[in-house]
Amino acid sequence: MSIKEVGYISHQELIDAKQDISAARYAKGPVAVVECVQQIPCNPCEAACKFGAIKIGEPITNLPKIQEDNCTGCGVCVAQCPGLAIFIVNKTYSDTEATVAFPYEYTPVPKEGEEWEAVNRKGEYQCQAKIVKVMNPKAFDRTPVVTVAIPKEFADEVRSVKRK
Repeated sequence: MSIKEVGYISHQELIDAKQDISAARYAKGPVAVVECVQQIPCNPCEAACKFGAIKIGEPITNLPKIQEDNCTGCGVCVAQCPGLAIFIVNKTYSDTEATVAFPYEYTPVPKEGEEWEAVNRKGEYQCQAKIVKVMNPKAFDRTPVVTVAIPKEFADEVRSVKRK
């Protein structure tokens, strides 16, 4: 099933679109995960990355590709994506936990230290999540980026928290 048919992206669809990150890169720490599978004219993520870690090129409808060696996992691209399709995943956060950072354009905005229900791309409950960071500088243009700590086994699926 595709995003056009069901309204959300499956992990397999990301793999098929060659939007997956290598295990070797995940082992190095935080990395941007681009979950953009529609060829539309868009490139703010490429312009936002001062490290050249996101490439679109010509034509502007190319899918963004992460240049794994260039990505520092800084997260600047997350708030710049108008499609809310970029996440920072850190599978090295601890022995048992990973972190996922995502754009969050709802109220109330989570606060550090709170416990929320983590959900997958489909909006289904996956696990409990602890809010470990909330960033909302002026440069993010009112798109807070929320980082949650979750059990490592959910790192490839958790992409947000359930609204309260």
